[in-house]
Amino acid sequence: MKAQLLKSFGGPEAFELSDVSKPVPGAGQVLVRVHATSINPLDYQVRRGDYPDYVPLPAITGHDVSGVIEEVGPGVTSFVPGDEVWYTPQIFDGPGSYAEYHVAAESIIGHKPQSLSHLEAASLSLVGGTVWEALIGRAALRVGESILIHGGAGGVGHVAIQLAKAIGARVFTTVREANFEFARSLGADVVIDYEKEDYVDAILRETGGNGVDVVFDTIGGNTLARSPDALAQLGRVVSIVDIAQPQNLVEAWGKNASYHFVFTRQNRGKLDELSALVERGQLRPHVGAVYSLADIGLAHARLESRNNGLRGKIAIAVVPQVDVANL
Repeated sequence: MKAQLLKSFGGPEAFELSDVSKPVPGAGQVLVRVHATSINPLDYQVRRGDYPDYVPLPAITGHDVSGVIEEVGPGVTSFVPGDEVWYTPQIFDGPGSYAEYHVAAESIIGHKPQSLSHLEAASLSLVGGTVWEALIGRAALRVGESILIHGGAGGVGHVAIQLAKAIGARVFTTVREANFEFARSLGADVVIDYEKEDYVDAILRETGGNGVDVVFDTIGGNTLARSPDALAQLGRVVSIVDIAQPQNLVEAWGKNASYHFVFTRQNRGKLDELSALVERGQLRPHVGAVYSLADIGLAHARLESRNNGLRGKIAIAVVPQVDVANL
């Protein structure tokens, strides 16, 4: 089968399209023909060598799969060949999704939402699971509460806006002015142009000085230290960012704030919950660009570029042009 091999850590050119052996499912596993995958910040962090101790080279990386089961191993009871499935491969535990085939444990895969194309489903599995764990599992966001979502036009942020609205929260988000209408179309109640206005000032103005109940950090920088300035009493900060941030959290102490750090865990339950929202019309990923498996390097380069003009996710059509007409 064809796969993109990472033979050394480095830039987008570090991938090499190669012929490798097709995997064989073991007990409790399924073999999936990968129709689509997508690109996440985690992907380029792995590629450039941020986690060298967890990624022995050469490696097949990638963290989203949407495809069709081709074969099931002994003991598999919930799936049969021909089923359309979606999932996030176990992170740092075996080959990833930049390949024509992938083997996964039955316990981490779900039936693909029928209303999503493979490109869309592959753009939702990792970010959807991450947002679910952040907002529901950690922040425990509730009906009637308020949330500030940083980077609302991005791959994670645009899903977070939709999930927060489905919960019944009032949603604030930071985006460029060019993305105001996009963010509003997702359900954002208040959009803040972070290039022209300090988000803390905007939050305090819009909430009458009370602040928001939850801040969802998708961008890093100084958000951990500044979030308490925008928080209500007993507010919660949830971060998915793994980079060092300057921290002076005395304001968090004064607000009785709690901080949560999320590294998503794989399981079928979250996928099934997300599928229910998709089928009810409350959640849909936005695919901002599509590349082929051969052009993984170009896709990485674009996502890493600060001014990439993207909204939502970059999807990878492993089966050429799969479902593009249906987006």
